[in-house]
Amino acid sequence: MPIFAIVVAALAIGFEQLIQWKYGPMGIIAFIVLSVGLKAKNTVISGIGAVALVMLLAQSG
Repeated sequence: MPIFAIVVAALAIGFEQLIQWKYGPMGIIAFIVLSVGLKAKNTVISGIGAVALVMLLAQSG
């Protein structure tokens, strides 16, 4: 079980670093807002984070 937790944490950190590298500070803020909303089970906050990430993805494409 601890190995699984370490792997999941490493993947989450890697994804966070990729978002920050590609989309800058706004990307990391959107990712954090999405994560906090999911953790708190608050659909409004997670929706705001998801919309911000989608807007960043649409802008770069």
